[in-house]
Amino acid sequence: MPRIIANIWLDNEAEQAAEFYASILPKTRITATTRYPEAGQEIHGGKPGSVLTVDLEIDGFGMILLNGGPHFRPNPSISFFCHCGTVAEIDRLWAALAPGGTTHMELGQYPWSERYGWISDRYGVSWQIILDPDASERIVPSLLFVGEKCGQAEEAMRFYTTVFNDAAVGEIFRYGPDQEPEREGTVMYGPFRLEGQSFVAADSAADHEFGFSEGVSLVVDANTQEQIDFYWDRLSAVPESEQCGWLKDRFGVSWQIFPVTEMNELLSHPDHAAVNRTMEAMLAMKKIDLTALRAAAAGR
Repeated sequence: MPRIIANIWLDNEAEQAAEFYASILPKTRITATTRYPEAGQEIHGGKPGSVLTVDLEIDGFGMILLNGGPHFRPNPSISFFCHCGTVAEIDRLWAALAPGGTTHMELGQYPWSERYGWISDRYGVSWQIILDPDASERIVPSLLFVGEKCGQAEEAMRFYTTVFNDAAVGEIFRYGPDQEPEREGTVMYGPFRLEGQSFVAADSAADHEFGFSEGVSLVVDANTQEQIDFYWDRLSAVPESEQCGWLKDRFGVSWQIFPVTEMNELLSHPDHAAVNRTMEAMLAMKKIDLTALRAAAAGR
């Protein structure tokens, strides 16, 4: 069963962000770091030896921080619920995230929670901090369908549950007639599950200056070519967005169908020539070809 991981696009901030999150989020650790090789500088622009990615585990949830350059930034179209067990924990976390950040909903009491707030931190990553001592998962990605995508949250949830295993849509809460500018009947809160992991989707008709982008993408850690082919064929809907394992689905959400663990190993190999061959091969691909990647690494 492939795991779904969040990828955060940053501009030479991955190491600092990883250390920051590890210092403020309980049960968080850095699990892997990859570095840019010499190959492909004209494409990726990374200085050889500088950090390419830092992988995190946040209480069982996987997150990759990518130093991709200035082309994209995270935004609240994909945020992360952080379920906390106590008010004190929420207040401590909020105080850590607030400096240099942007508040979307003030920390306080709401009809759905005794303590809740929505904030983007100094790196642009968006967090919905909520009191929920009974939550089984601390970190839960949330997709917000805005602009021309507003009204597509339920369709997206039901589509995703046809693609992934161990998947289901939970009880959907909808906007009522007196909640303008929100549109009656659209999704206010929609929980769903993919590969046994929890997600949330919602619509918003309010004016937002953001939408889905490569700033935050979802990574399917596909370990076999069969898995790569399966998810790629079902999710990819924008041919011009296909590059290096990246794709966009019909709702505009960015995905990566990517062998994360194996690629980390290939890019961390002590043979620098092998690493360069691997990077050159990957940069030439749209959908990842595992056989070709392994052959490049081996010099075949």
